Amino acid sequence: MKTVETLNEGLKREYRLTITAKDIDARVDDEVKSIAPTVRMPGFRPGKVPPNLIRKMHGEALSADALNKAIDQGVRDLMNQEKLRPALQPAVSLGEGYERGKDAEITVALEVLPEIEAPSIDGLTLERLTVPADDKAVMAKIQEFAAQMKRFEDAPKTKKAATGDQVIIDFAGSVDGTPFDGGTGEDMAVEIGSGQLIPGFEDQLVGVKAGDEKTVKVTFPEEYPVENLKGKDAEFAVTVKTVKVPADSKIDDEFAKSLGLESLDKLKELMKDQVEQEHNGLTRTYMKRKLLDQLAASHDFDVPPTMVEAEFNQIWQQLEHEASHEEDPEAAKAELEKDRDEYRSIAVRRVRLGLLLSEIGQAHGVQVSNQEMQRLIMQAAQQYRPEDRQRFVEYVQQDALAAAQLRAPLYEDKVVDFLFDKAEISDREVTREELEAAIEADEEHVHGPGCGHDHDEKPAKKPAAKKPAAKKAAGPKDDAAEPAEPKKAPAKKAAAAKAEDKPAAAAKKAPAKAKADADAKPAAKKAPAKKAAPAKK
Repeated sequence: MKTVETLNEGLKREYRLTITAKDIDARVDDEVKSIAPTVRMPGFRPGKVPPNLIRKMHGEALSADALNKAIDQGVRDLMNQEKLRPALQPAVSLGEGYERGKDAEITVALEVLPEIEAPSIDGLTLERLTVPADDKAVMAKIQEFAAQMKRFEDAPKTKKAATGDQVIIDFAGSVDGTPFDGGTGEDMAVEIGSGQLIPGFEDQLVGVKAGDEKTVKVTFPEEYPVENLKGKDAEFAVTVKTVKVPADSKIDDEFAKSLGLESLDKLKELMKDQVEQEHNGLTRTYMKRKLLDQLAASHDFDVPPTMVEAEFNQIWQQLEHEASHEEDPEAAKAELEKDRDEYRSIAVRRVRLGLLLSEIGQAHGVQVSNQEMQRLIMQAAQQYRPEDRQRFVEYVQQDALAAAQLRAPLYEDKVVDFLFDKAEISDREVTREELEAAIEADEEHVHGPGCGHDHDEKPAKKPAAKKPAAKKAAGPKDDAAEPAEPKKAPAKKAAAAKAEDKPAAAAKKAPAKAKADADAKPAAKKAPAKKAAPAKK
């Protein structure tokens, strides 16, 4: 195989590979010998079909397969000979006008990872802000839990429903006087003011009593998931069966026993563990930001544009998705455009930190064990339908890029833990409010070119504060529910409303194949279809 470098500019490289017809033909011969024992043809005993007839029958397919294998091998040899470290999968293309029996010219274009000087990890100093899980914090968590388990008790029949009360209703919906599928239901529990129904539905239940009949008029939101109901005016004939008022939740041994625990003391023990985990998570978030700030401030190097573009596109797609659910999507997207450069700066930072952490990990022998990798794969496989899980496992085992992406978040955490061990750490006890304020103070930092901050939140110059997406309609959820969006274990979360500005994955990627794999990743499992329920979100 002949190799010629045609571009060497910054981190960009391009090569022209010439694979001779003789090499391709030799591969076809090897393949013919390999499949000959299994070929069946009338007039010949099994395994005795002449090679020239096999070529005649399967020549085109054998040649295409031989060419693809030659290209794969050529790209691997190129990476080894030139000691290339591709940032992403190389773009491989076959020259125009290629015909069977002729030499094949292949173009391989890629960006390489930058040469990074041995990252210095000396002199790292961090402050660990700790919050004790005292009795006050534990009781606050129990009270929060009790509020989530709000109980209601029957009110007198003359009681008029108010915000915070619960009403049990039957309903029948119609559009233009015609009932629609899933628009009826019985014994629906609605807490007035909870926002579980579209705006206007719950408000019209204020003042009703047990036995009342009421017509509720609403408009389905434009983003409602049932196509024939989007933006439509609807009426619901509602019968109020019961009005309930919130019941006091006394936090005592009886409350703990209602949860299946022995006593309130046992509940406190469990909640103390949960509070400690929450506090430890906040402490780690703060420390990690400060650590990455120091690394970013002391290291500066060019990063591959394709990696930045991929990272930016991921961030931007998430932001556009969120903007599309605003009350005024076009205005939200226009506002978003003002911060495009700032989000690109975030992408640059994330890629640079990802590469830096990767270099530190490799230099100091940080590894993800086979056992840890298998656990990651099995956890990720749970996103898929049972019949697809084995296909997903095989997909990750066979695709180096998928495996690298799945491995990246855990590898990053292990490198960060390694750096924590190397840093000089001082402890300071603070309140939870002080720790959260310290994290929020970082979030208000303006991201600009060369910004050193790593944020769990968006940059300060973000589009105008977003309200939650419009509530799903007062009408029922349709049986044809939208598929649940699968968790994408390999992918990083975008820097959006609550997105983490983490370092981008910087694992080594496998060379691209000349043609795409025939078998894609298995489809993620869909959310189970739900029976219609009025206005539940």
